Parts: sequence; C-alpha cells; structure tokens
Amino acid sequence: MRKLIQLKLKILSQLILKKYKPEIIGITGSVGKTGAKEAVYAVLSSKYNVRRNVKNYNNEIGLPLTIIGSESPGKSIIGWILVFIKAIKLILIINKNYPKILILEMATDKPGDMKYLNKIAKCRIGIITRIGSSHIKYFNSIKNIAKEKSLLIKNLPQSGTAILNYDDELTLAMKELTNANILTYGLREGSKVRAREIALSLNKSINAYDLVGISFKISYENSIIPVILPNIISKSSVYSVLIGACAGIIYDINLIAISQSIKNINMPKGRMNAIRGIKNTLIIDDSYNSSPESSMVAIDSIKDIPLRANAEKYAVLGDMLELGSYSEEWHKQVGKYLAKAGIDKLITVGERSRDIDRGALDAGMASNNIFHFSNLRQAGIFIQNRIKEGDLILVKGSQGVRMEKIVLEIMAEPLRAPELLIRQDKQWAQ
Repeated sequence: MRKLIQLKLKILSQLILKKYKPEIIGITGSVGKTGAKEAVYAVLSSKYNVRRNVKNYNNEIGLPLTIIGSESPGKSIIGWILVFIKAIKLILIINKNYPKILILEMATDKPGDMKYLNKIAKCRIGIITRIGSSHIKYFNSIKNIAKEKSLLIKNLPQSGTAILNYDDELTLAMKELTNANILTYGLREGSKVRAREIALSLNKSINAYDLVGISFKISYENSIIPVILPNIISKSSVYSVLIGACAGIIYDINLIAISQSIKNINMPKGRMNAIRGIKNTLIIDDSYNSSPESSMVAIDSIKDIPLRANAEKYAVLGDMLELGSYSEEWHKQVGKYLAKAGIDKLITVGERSRDIDRGALDAGMASNNIFHFSNLRQAGIFIQNRIKEGDLILVKGSQGVRMEKIVLEIMAEPLRAPELLIRQDKQWAQ
C-alpha cells in the first residue's frame, strides 16, 4: 500500500509542477536543514508567495505532499482519497494562488533518496548545509554521504545557483560539480555572505538568567547589517540566517529588508532553544535529534556562556543512533570533546551513551561528575533533585531516544510543552 501511495504521489506531484512551474529551492545536508528552510521562508515570504515543507515532510512521501499542499492522513484510506482528489483538482483546474516558490527540504536517509527526489522536483537553487555522519549506517562513509547529497548540486541548471557552506570542506568541494552560479556563506574570510562579530547576550537578573539571544553582523560585498536572534544561542542558527540571506540576495531583496524579515524566523522546536527551567535554571533544548557533529556544536555553544558563582553546566546526552560500526568511536569522541570543553556534569541515557561516559573519563573528567541511566524517567528525577539555581542544562539525543521527555520533567512551565517542545502531538503520545 505504501509503495502504491508513493507512486501515485510521485506522478501527481510531477504533473502539478509541470503545470504551475514554480521555482524550486532544494535544501539538503546532515544538519541544519530545517533551520535553513525556516530562514529561507522567512526572507522570501516577505515578498513572494512561498510554500515550504511542514513538520518532517522531506522524504518520498512528504515532499509530494508539500507540492500538493496536504498533510499526511496517516492510515486513513478516506484521507488518502481526499489527498488524491485535491491533487487531481490542482491538475485539472487552475489555482491562481499556487505558490510561485517551493522551498523543499530533501532528506537522504539511504542511497538513492536524492536521485528519487530530484526526479520529482527539478531545483533551480540547491542549498547544502553541512556534511556529517547522520545515517552513516546506510552509507558506510561520510564521503558516500557527500556523494549522495551532491546530486542536488549536480542536477542544477546552468542558470541556477548553488548555495554552499564555505566552512565545510566537503560541501565547498561541490562547486566543482556544477556549471550553475555559486554563492557561498560562512564565518571564515572568503565566504561571499559572511557572519562577523558573533556574540551572546545574557542578562543576569536576581532570580534567573534572561537569555537575550545571539547577535552578529552579516556582510555581503560592501554592505553590513546587524542581526539579533532572541532566545537562540547556537552558531548553527547563524548559518541558517546566512542561508536565508543568500536566498534573499538571489531574489533581489536588499539586506535591510532581509534583516527585517529575519526577525520573523520561526526557529524549529528542539533545536538549541532556551527554555526556563525549575529552580531558576536555564535549559538549552536540543532534543530534536543528534549526531557527533551537532553534539560538538551544541557543546561549543554552551561552553562560553558565563554563569553565576557556584553554578554549573550539565550536558544531558542520549544515544546517537544510526552510526553503525562507528558508534563506539564517535560516542567516545563526543565524551572527550565535552570533557575538554570544561562541562561540569555529564548525564547520559541509553546503552550506546555509555561510550560518551568512557570518552569523558579518558579525557580526564572525574568519575563522580558522570552519571548514567537506562531510562528517561530515572534520569529526569535525578536531574530534578541535583540541579540548583543558576545551573545551565543542555539536553540532546537522537529522535528515537525522546530526550524531550527530560526537558518536560525539568522545565518551569510544563503546561507550555505543546508550544515549546518537539513531538508533543498524538503521534508521539506513547
């Protein structure tokens, strides 16, 4: 049934694209796809009729649903019939409100995914965030992951544009694979759209930390604009904003207008979001997913945040999944990285995360600062009892580990969970 639905969705979405001919922006990478999508949407929607994927609609089912403009009906046969009827109506009857631009996040969880998605949607702009180890279990090497994702760039028309991460060698190397225009972004000198003077703003009030956010400047050619992202501390969000700026530049939106649009970015839940915790603590919720690279970025983001006297930094880390034969090695690497960054306390959840503990021990972290739990409930109770006023708690783990449940245990306003946390709908109720 799934294969039949997938085939029908493919054919119908191809016919819809052939009829309406929207410009398509494809986004792929190992980390940061959703943030990039939201940034591009925030910038372009200020001037154009734009649609982007909702939720995680970025695969062979979700991408066609985005093109059609429908949500997944799950296991409802009637629901799928209604989706197909909507698609047929789009083909037979002209919809004057159909988007002029589609922003499509494209996931490549296994070999062949990008080739399949490219057959559905021919992109004019291709965006690569960063190449890392996500799903390496199915690709055997990072180079194979890069090769799969590079198909997005290879298939761009000569009149199109590749937006590439200047700071990531595997991504930047893709400029040799296309005759399309190249626009680079990054933090390093040499990138065409560059972030400078990145700084965290943190007010220390009497009762709690008030995280103002991250501020920086974007430079392009001879222009510079200031940007402030409230309640965000991660450099990965800076990269997302740079991607949004690149898209705006391609569509002739001036930097001042881009700066205004960026204020409307709806950064995804569970991606380095600051949430007030119990006992006047600050939680950095990065529970959406995890990989070695994103874990190290998260650690980098919190290591320089100043705390009150006697306050401590906690890293609460769950298993990183789909690492295959690299699992032990990379869990240990994260532990070593964490210890060298000077994080005070490490709490891990899940069998694989024991290797994070071992890596931290090998790098010199004291054993009485490392705590391991087999389940989320035990870990949540322990953290509730252990943390004190002024502490900072980073929470991160792969999607299958459900680390957002720990955030729920220690957040100051649990009734706001549907608003603030990932995976709070009925689909994830268990």
